[in-house]
Amino acid sequence: MIDFRRLRYFLAVANARSFTKAAETLHMAQPPLSKRIQELESEVGAPLFDRDARPLGLTQAGRLLYDQATQVEQRMDQMSQMMRQFVAGERRRLVIGLVPSAFHAQLPAMIRHYRKLAPDVEICLAEMTALEQITALKEKRIDVAMGRVRVEDASLAREVLREEPMLLALPADHPQAQEDGPADLQLLNHTPLILFPRGQSPSYADLILSLCHDHGLTLCQTIEVGEMQTALIMVAAGMGACLVPEAARLMERPEIRFRPARQAMTMPIILYHRFGDNSYELQMMYRTCAQLYEQWGHQIPDVLREKMGVSETG
Repeated sequence: MIDFRRLRYFLAVANARSFTKAAETLHMAQPPLSKRIQELESEVGAPLFDRDARPLGLTQAGRLLYDQATQVEQRMDQMSQMMRQFVAGERRRLVIGLVPSAFHAQLPAMIRHYRKLAPDVEICLAEMTALEQITALKEKRIDVAMGRVRVEDASLAREVLREEPMLLALPADHPQAQEDGPADLQLLNHTPLILFPRGQSPSYADLILSLCHDHGLTLCQTIEVGEMQTALIMVAAGMGACLVPEAARLMERPEIRFRPARQAMTMPIILYHRFGDNSYELQMMYRTCAQLYEQWGHQIPDVLREKMGVSETG
């Protein structure tokens, strides 16, 4: 198992691109820092730095470890912060698990509204994959989870808050980008489809592939990336098309054209929680969603009507 302290040292050197500068940042002498990095390289079985490069560069193995170590560091910092918050007080707390690539554009407005309804509740956000959310809910590390992928687990309740329409993101210079009306997804038979996130299952990418299969599409090529932002950068660069939730319009830029699809597709926004949870914090989440959906003109799901007694006029 890789020692976390060595990962911290590795990230410091990689970010500073210098052993000397990293040692100064870490308030330690350079020789022990170099020794810790050598131990890490021995542990992973490959050199991590190109020591002949000026400034110091990463090897291919170093770049791979850097990506993973950055995620580990963020998770550790997040865990430390949540524990400090927990120990610091006895306030009510709602910890929401989020999939970063799922992109809930209306979440900031929901949090603001929730804080107005329940100012006595502290809200914490925790980034994690769909499967990590399920584990965290069962271990009571989070209270609710929001995602787009349906995960089956008998110990958890799952409520679809909304079916959000999907859009096709095309490069602005694509032959069908400037046409009026919905785009025919058959264009994906000869245009690469960019998917995200990479390396997780079940994931948003799995759901997109399933929807394409349901519509009888024969994809000419798929490209997997880690995040929606990366996918849209690749679309803007003319490297392919991407299917995204309607909320992604907030990320519109001149190099991208968002078009509705002729073959209707929707993407769910799903709320997960533990069975039997009737807490005040969860009830305030239901009330927040019901009130905001009514304001925004969205159809209020039956589950919210049942839980909150919302009238059919909403």
